[in-house]
Amino acid sequence: MRRFAGGRLVVATHNAGKLEEIAALLAPYRAEPVSAAALGLPEPAETESSFAGNARIKAHAAARASGLPALADDSGLEVEALGGAPGVHTADWAETPAGRDFHLAMHRTWRMLEEAGAPEPRRARFRCTLVLAWPDGHDELFEGAVGGRIVWPMRGDRGHGFDPIFQPDGHGLTFGEMDRWEKNAISHRADAFRKLIAGCFT
Repeated sequence: MRRFAGGRLVVATHNAGKLEEIAALLAPYRAEPVSAAALGLPEPAETESSFAGNARIKAHAAARASGLPALADDSGLEVEALGGAPGVHTADWAETPAGRDFHLAMHRTWRMLEEAGAPEPRRARFRCTLVLAWPDGHDELFEGAVGGRIVWPMRGDRGHGFDPIFQPDGHGLTFGEMDRWEKNAISHRADAFRKLIAGCFT
């Protein structure tokens, strides 16, 4: 497994919240995170049908364009009673002509569960795939997940995306109610990051 040698690391995202979360997780290591947006890199089309495929597209595009190692993640919510949807289309469910609206996406999720007559607990999991890619085409892949259930009504205004309707197993709060540090300790991204750190940073 290839190790990260330190220095600048492109985080292949245009999402400021995601950059902040990843930068916090990498803070103890010899990485200097810079976003793809800060470097003026375009967002590649995510044309794969899996988290791993889309993470690879983003990581390799950023590594080739920047000449630096690049880290990308693809993550999403899989709801058991909806056949794993929205899955890789998690962000797409929030798309509107005016931009992303996750309140609408959460209402859609709940409405579909009600229409399906899904029994409680309405099981779900967040999944995250991380790909660390180098300009020479090499990459390392790590996957994480956290199980829980969908709750309604929405609870909390922290986090992002579907966090206010996801209550992780063993906890009484939704991700939307947890502070960043509490969520970062148990999230799907944290699970994948622990494996990344063990494999490439320590």
